[in-house]
Amino acid sequence: MQGLVMKSTGSWYLVKAENGAILECRLKGKIRLDDRKTTNPVAVGDIVDLQLDKDGSNQIINIHKRKNYIIRKSINLSKQAHIIASNLDQAILVATLVAPRTSLGFIDRFLVTAEAYGINAKIVFNKCDVLDAEMIELQNDIIHLYTSIGYECYSISSFNKDDVEKIKLLLKDKTTLLSGHSGVGKTTLVNAIDNNLDLKTGDISSVHLKGMHTTTFAELFPLSFGGNIIDSPGIKELGLVEMKKEEVGHYFPEIRDLMNDCKFNNCLHVNEPSCAILKAVEEGVISSERYQSYLGILNGEEMDWKEWEIR
Repeated sequence: MQGLVMKSTGSWYLVKAENGAILECRLKGKIRLDDRKTTNPVAVGDIVDLQLDKDGSNQIINIHKRKNYIIRKSINLSKQAHIIASNLDQAILVATLVAPRTSLGFIDRFLVTAEAYGINAKIVFNKCDVLDAEMIELQNDIIHLYTSIGYECYSISSFNKDDVEKIKLLLKDKTTLLSGHSGVGKTTLVNAIDNNLDLKTGDISSVHLKGMHTTTFAELFPLSFGGNIIDSPGIKELGLVEMKKEEVGHYFPEIRDLMNDCKFNNCLHVNEPSCAILKAVEEGVISSERYQSYLGILNGEEMDWKEWEIR
C-alpha cells in the first residue's frame, strides 16, 4: 500500500494511505535514500510504501524517488542537512517588513535554494495593513526588484478577504510549501485560506520582535478546495548546502542570463576581466542590491537588512 507522508516527528510518521486512512507509522530498519547526509530519511511530502503488520503496527518499507525537495542546514549538526519538504509544485515565502522584518538576504537565500532544486518560488509580503506610507514605498521598491527578474510577488493582509482569495487561487490543486521566519503570519494565513483548518498561532515577542515558535514540525494539510499546503517551522536562518561557489550564479536568473557573455567559463563575477556580470551591474542592468547579495552568498555571509538601500 502506498501513502503520503503528512507529518514527521523524527521517530513517528503520520501517513495518509491510498485508501484515505491516516496511519501512524515507523521506519522499518535503516532506510537510506542515497549517500547524502540528512537528519531525516523521510520527509513531509514523500510517497512511501507501507507494510501493515499483523500486530497492528504500520511500517514504512520504501521511499519513492522524489521529483524535488528543499533543504536547509540542520540547526544542531552543521555538516548535515534537514529536508524541509519534498515533491513540491511550488514554494511560497511569506515575508514581512515589520514585526518581524525579513532581510532581503534571507529572501535571496530562499530563492536560490528553490532555484537549485527546480522549485517554482513566489513571495508573499504579509501584514501590508500595518505599514505606514514610508514602509509601503519601500515594499513597492522591493516588489519591483523581484518582479523585474521574474518572481511573482503579492502584497496582502491575512485579514483581507480579497487578498486571501488571491492566495487561494495560487494554491488550488497544487502542493505548496509555505515558509518564512516565525511571526510572519504563516499559520494565520493558512487558517484564513481554509476555515476547516484551525492551526495554533502564537504571539510576537515584544523583546525581540520575533515570532514565538508554534509550528514544531513541518506538516501537510489537504485543502478543502483542492491541493495540499505544507506549513513549515519558522526558519531563523537558511544555510545553503550542496552548492559550489561556481554554481551560485546559475541560481540568480539575471546572472544566469548573461554569464555566457563572460570571457572566462569559470568566471565568478568578482574581479575577473571582461566579466559581463560586472559590466551589467555597472550599467544598472543587474541591480547592485542583488549583486551584493550574490557576493554575500558566495562568501558565506548573511546580508544584514541595514546594508540594503532600495533605489
